[in-house]
Amino acid sequence: VTGYLDDCTCDVETIDTFNNNKLFPRLNKLLESDYFRHYKVNLKKPCPFWNDSSHCGIRDCAVKPCAPNEVPGGTESASFKYSEEASKHAGECEEAKRLGAVNESLSKETQRAMLQWTQHEDSSDNFCEADDVQSPDAEYVDLLLNPERYTGYKGPEAWKIWNSIYEENCFKPRTIERPLNPLASGRGNSFYSWLEGLCVEKRAFYKLISGLHASINIHLSARYLLQDTWLGTTWGHNITEFQHRFDEVLTQGEGSKRLKNLYFLYLIELRAMSKVLPFFERPGFQLFTGNKNRDTKTKNQLLEILHLTK
Repeated sequence: VTGYLDDCTCDVETIDTFNNNKLFPRLNKLLESDYFRHYKVNLKKPCPFWNDSSHCGIRDCAVKPCAPNEVPGGTESASFKYSEEASKHAGECEEAKRLGAVNESLSKETQRAMLQWTQHEDSSDNFCEADDVQSPDAEYVDLLLNPERYTGYKGPEAWKIWNSIYEENCFKPRTIERPLNPLASGRGNSFYSWLEGLCVEKRAFYKLISGLHASINIHLSARYLLQDTWLGTTWGHNITEFQHRFDEVLTQGEGSKRLKNLYFLYLIELRAMSKVLPFFERPGFQLFTGNKNRDTKTKNQLLEILHLTK
């Protein structure tokens, strides 16, 4: 993918140079900090849109939460999807063992620190209300131990989710079919012809969703389970998987559009980050972990990135 992006006065080469040389190294460093690597999430929340019949119940997918006195929100309850009972039905997806598992390892020191973090957040005005973090089922996980990568989640259930995202968030008549299958002939041309006729705001909305989709597909292709034996697991780039989703020929021209939409999403995120800069620049704002020197350093790292985006 090269050249200018549609609806933008920016080109791919400029974005690559800025991201690879300036932003990405600093962002990676920031994400290693305690404040950003630990994330609170409710793994047991059921799907609100339909009865989830996905068979995640493999042996290592059964999540064993920390005890209530170790991490705030710890609980012994579990939905069927993550329960020990579900793990007995592992035959269907044994090939995907360990892929969907969440590594909830936290040191004793970190677990104690989380209590202090929660107390601080509860006593201050939050910038936003994160979804479901107040649930008693919510638990902290270390994102460095749980990178975005291939999980083995595929098939009708995965397609159902993506189809719903597109169908419910794109401004299109029912007569226009979005090309779910890149190899399905005759669909893509009418869809993109219709898309180009939309106003820029509606067209941008579709590009953001497509860019998110592309980002996830790139992550699972870049961190793919290449080998799983008793000697250990090997993760790495799966070129075939990447080509299946983005190759110009295999996708009948759709792949390059998906990649350009990823760049479009990147620019929108940069603009959002630059707009929020004044909020984080306030002297009273802090990324609290209880270690004053470390918190100051983390805030300075964040501000450096935000000024860079501006």
